[in-house]
Amino acid sequence: MLARLLFFCGLCLASHLAVAMTIYKSTDANGVISYSDRPSKGAKVFVFQDRMVERLDRQVYLDIKKQKGVDVVFARNDLYAPVEVALAFIGTSNVRGAPAQAIRRVLPPRSNTRLALLTAISRDQPLVYSPQFQYSLGDPSGTAQGYRYPLPWRGGPFRLSQGANGQYSHYGPKNRYAMDIAMPVGTPIIAARAGVVVKTENSQSGRGTDASGNFVRVLHDDGTMGVYLHLKQGSVSVREGQRVKVGSALALSGNTGNSSGPHLHFVVQRNTGEGLVSIPYQFNQPLGALPNFALGKQ
Repeated sequence: MLARLLFFCGLCLASHLAVAMTIYKSTDANGVISYSDRPSKGAKVFVFQDRMVERLDRQVYLDIKKQKGVDVVFARNDLYAPVEVALAFIGTSNVRGAPAQAIRRVLPPRSNTRLALLTAISRDQPLVYSPQFQYSLGDPSGTAQGYRYPLPWRGGPFRLSQGANGQYSHYGPKNRYAMDIAMPVGTPIIAARAGVVVKTENSQSGRGTDASGNFVRVLHDDGTMGVYLHLKQGSVSVREGQRVKVGSALALSGNTGNSSGPHLHFVVQRNTGEGLVSIPYQFNQPLGALPNFALGKQ
């Protein structure tokens, strides 16, 4: 089992070292799955996909109070973290108070903020408009402080299976500087930095419906956020709004979402004013890389 895990996670490293290489996945008559850089009968191209798509619609949304001839537009933030929002109005008719430019605000955690007061030009006619509402987690005015992260797990030693700028899945703005660490399912995952838990997912099994799988997002005091992904179903032991310290138990490692094998995907992000992006970080001790099994190198 361990050898298979190392081989599987070694494929991730191959993504970083050999961008042009294609990996093929095949299943034999006994149901045994194999991976190779050479195609075989019935084999399919294996695509690594570690995408982060967090939907906050139920926690960040518009709350419009309507009275005759007056609409008061609030933005509600039910998260335990600040949120940057932008609100624009299009298709307006019989509306006074809708600015020509988008309204931009940073909503404090757990807040309900009035963004606009719209009134009817003719009170006997309805207000007509379409709100365009966008949001991004975090406050872009913060400044990331230097910090070396202790390893966010207990046990090991474990090795890096895909590092920063890995071409299979660490190339988008949210994941560019992420690290994947191969480890058996059930490894204790701990907080690498103190902060407030602002978002969790705990119910996914297997590939599930969210590419991130089960995860814990922690907001640090400098506005950056550490995200621990692909966690084991039902293992998240913290709640949103809870304060954690370095070493606090968060969950167990898993293989959920669009995971390329049992591992922890750890990334540090911040809001730069254009949405969340990953930022470079360092662990406080060296982390070895897996050998490139896919190319036959030991």
